[in-house]
Amino acid sequence: MHPHLFSSISVGGKELKNRLTMAPLYLGYAGEGGTVTDLVLEHYRLMAKSGVAMVVVENSTVDHPTGSGSNRTIRADTDKNMEGLTNLAANIKEQGALACLQINHAGRFAAIADPALAPSPVKTFGRIPRALTVEEMRKIRKRFVEAALRVKTAGFDMVELHGGTGYLLSSFLSPRTNKRVDEYGGSLENLERFPMEVVREVKSAVGNFPVGYRFLADEWLPDGLKLAESVQFARSLAASGVAYISCMGGTYESFFLPDVIKFSRKEGYMVHLAATIKQEINVPVIAAGRIASGSFAERIISEGKADLIGLARVLWADPEWPEKVKEGKEGEIIHCHPDCDETCTKLVTKGKRAFCVRWPHEKLREWKMKMV
Repeated sequence: MHPHLFSSISVGGKELKNRLTMAPLYLGYAGEGGTVTDLVLEHYRLMAKSGVAMVVVENSTVDHPTGSGSNRTIRADTDKNMEGLTNLAANIKEQGALACLQINHAGRFAAIADPALAPSPVKTFGRIPRALTVEEMRKIRKRFVEAALRVKTAGFDMVELHGGTGYLLSSFLSPRTNKRVDEYGGSLENLERFPMEVVREVKSAVGNFPVGYRFLADEWLPDGLKLAESVQFARSLAASGVAYISCMGGTYESFFLPDVIKFSRKEGYMVHLAATIKQEINVPVIAAGRIASGSFAERIISEGKADLIGLARVLWADPEWPEKVKEGKEGEIIHCHPDCDETCTKLVTKGKRAFCVRWPHEKLREWKMKMV
């Protein structure tokens, strides 16, 4: 059953036992100040034990506090967190999954930075970020390099650069948020210059250590980055030798628009983005976006729309999803469902730790006690 979904694939020189990965998902489980807590370790142990081939740990900051989305964003910018990161990598690998850590600079969405930093001073949720100087951009590239080296030293199998969700790397690509008139603004070639510099410097520093990229294909905003434009950037990433491209759509400014909320309730609502990108490049592509059933995931792979499946809330809601699919027990899956009124998202946006209202009562009670 599902022969394509449970076939192996080589990514960045690493063998993945199947086509299932855990896509990064922020739940607020880290400690204040970005420490790796017991709750983080237990959460990722469960995700790795699920049977997916690779777990991509949620975004971890390269520069605290200016690059942190919250005070509970895992820190990859300090050696003081190395013990926690090392334990986290080992915890995942002990369960038979490859371990990958996503590193990020939140840019204009850095909640605890004042002011936030961005390519240009474009108002975001009532705040006007400060435009980065070229020298500051050089320092941020160095922070990405340093963080990637920590990821490698901690024992992870790969590192992923976060170029999605409207965070710093993707904000340079958007004509909506990048109004610069220097060599980092204007043409598509200039818009991609800074993120490509980050990619090249990180790859040069880590050697043969695989570097993946979380890729914003479409902002879903009238004046934002469109799929037709992002395709060119995907080609540049592929030419640079990234290990994979993990496709997504939307930013915090579009996620809650009525039309986006409506179509994001559909199964596989982002798959077309991955399919378009896959046609243009020769590196593995990850598709995500409410891929709820094994049969649908199998078709994505068998029809060549993507090489890998990224499961986030689907896997969190039911860590037994891969095994239930493999054993033909899909009727027993606990599904993430939009009718829950996005409780988990609302908890996170309020600075609280998330739980899934779809969990069985006993598990829900157990996790709530651990979150206290």
